[in-house]
Amino acid sequence: MTHSSTATEAGSTAPPEPLTAPFTAAVAQAEKLIAGAEFVRSETDLAEGYDYLAASVAACLRLSGAHGTSHPYFVSSTGPYAKMGLDNPDTLYYHANIEPDAEYLVSGVRGTTVDLSFQVLKGDYTATDVPGGEDAFDDRRIPIAEDGSFSIRFGPAKPDAGPGYFALGEGASMLAVREVYSDWTERKGSIRIERVDTIGTAPIEPDLARMRKRYGAAAKMLLTRVHTWFNFPKWFYLDLPVNTLTTPRLTPGGLSTQYSSVGHFDLADDQALVITVPKSDAPYQGFQLGSLWYISLDYVNHQTSLNHAQAQVDPDGMIRMVVSKQDPGITNWIETTGRTRGILQFRWQRTDRPMTEADGPTVTLVPVTEVAQHLPHIEDNRIDAAGWRDRIAARQRAFAERMLG
Repeated sequence: MTHSSTATEAGSTAPPEPLTAPFTAAVAQAEKLIAGAEFVRSETDLAEGYDYLAASVAACLRLSGAHGTSHPYFVSSTGPYAKMGLDNPDTLYYHANIEPDAEYLVSGVRGTTVDLSFQVLKGDYTATDVPGGEDAFDDRRIPIAEDGSFSIRFGPAKPDAGPGYFALGEGASMLAVREVYSDWTERKGSIRIERVDTIGTAPIEPDLARMRKRYGAAAKMLLTRVHTWFNFPKWFYLDLPVNTLTTPRLTPGGLSTQYSSVGHFDLADDQALVITVPKSDAPYQGFQLGSLWYISLDYVNHQTSLNHAQAQVDPDGMIRMVVSKQDPGITNWIETTGRTRGILQFRWQRTDRPMTEADGPTVTLVPVTEVAQHLPHIEDNRIDAAGWRDRIAARQRAFAERMLG
């Protein structure tokens, strides 16, 4: 009898827990949340939930690899294939993990996008609290050279910081960057982050203990991701009167120069929302639909979003959009892509004045057959099938350029 068989018979050893066990357990728990979502009405809704889960699993495994803070780098936070947090179709999102007591050099070249902004966040996706608004600001507060290059620093508060230095608040764990497009023909910039005390050195190679920690971090990240955004529609949207939009308001926990107007829709197949809003003097004004999983709808192959550069503007300076399942044959049709329920969201960014009720939208619920009666410039608004196909092709091509640029 061998030593190993004796040990096995005696029960003195047991197979070690798989290193990935915490993550697989988190996936199973997340699946229960998805399968039990109270707003699921059909297999289509559930399939969308599982697609959301698959993308979240992939994202959390990838992002957990960037979790170390000794040698940070920017990664895509949310995007077309790993969505979360009602991602804006007009925005590229990046983030890097940081520590509040270290100093970081952020440099790059400003692209031609309509907005470039920075936000310091805590681990629970909430803003830190730094006097002077240094935890959320746009590039109007940073020095940019004639060639578009810039170099700024983030670190602990210090009295002799000088221009281009931004203090990190208590609990700071993430630096988020947003680049916002307008007509989708702009070019994104470049950006990098370096931790000042580790520039020129290499991170520690991963060992088994670090890999175990990584899978544990991915597990926590997945459940936090699902729990956090799962509740946002309930907290901020679904208690509002259906098929309405709020007066513009500062976005809670968001950028200091961003306003939003929110709502949710519930439409029968033969109903439509006619949304009327003034074309804004703000540099960015965008509208989108989202699912109850709190992610954007397919905005590449469908027109589920429009900003004020893409939308057709009527001669009176108003943008009139129609949200419906059925095609009303107008340029500013916003497709529900077959959904009966979902999120409505406006954003105004880079503002230099408060957005008021007069800047906001009005909403009218009508039968699809009566849409034309609510469009005073209907003859200017019409589009045929060929024109619509060209419009979608332009979105697809512009998005492809964004990804490769």
